[in-house]
Amino acid sequence: MCGRYALEATKSELWERYLLGEMKEDVEERAEIFPTNYTPLIMPGNELVHHKWGFVEPFAKRPLINARAETILEKPTFSQPFRTARCLVPATAFFEWEKVGDEKLKRKIAVADIPIFSMAGILKTYQDENGNPFSVFSIITTAANDQMRAIHDRMPVILEPEDEAFYLDQKADPKLVWKLLKPTEQRLLIE
Repeated sequence: MCGRYALEATKSELWERYLLGEMKEDVEERAEIFPTNYTPLIMPGNELVHHKWGFVEPFAKRPLINARAETILEKPTFSQPFRTARCLVPATAFFEWEKVGDEKLKRKIAVADIPIFSMAGILKTYQDENGNPFSVFSIITTAANDQMRAIHDRMPVILEPEDEAFYLDQKADPKLVWKLLKPTEQRLLIE
């Protein structure tokens, strides 16, 4: 599960991190991003766009903010977006709640040596009541790694920087891209 994350990075830091082209849109540093917020994504061609977080399926009571890596190639809601509309979700941390006795403690989790990391995302386009298209995204999750397991059994897929271009390559074989959807081996910083 990944229900909130942070992107405390400036426009120039994102530009440098992702070797972005011309950036028309401003970027707001955010200590906490919630489902249904508009937030920056990195698209193929290193283009930065802003989209809303959470698929809006008619059968779902609330936005679908996460997609499970294990079933993403089979689930109709997520399969086509994974095959044809992958994106990077830049973050500086994500949040998870650890159950300690009767309490739930909010933990902020960052990646030790990657100040701005990329979570694997997928994009889906819908039509509003007037027939106008709009796009939203979901974050792919996987089983927790050893560090995360004490807090939660799931975590977002955090891509290695050297795998980001392949993940964004819409011509790449989805079955090969799927192999990137695993728990990170990077050291996490947990507050």
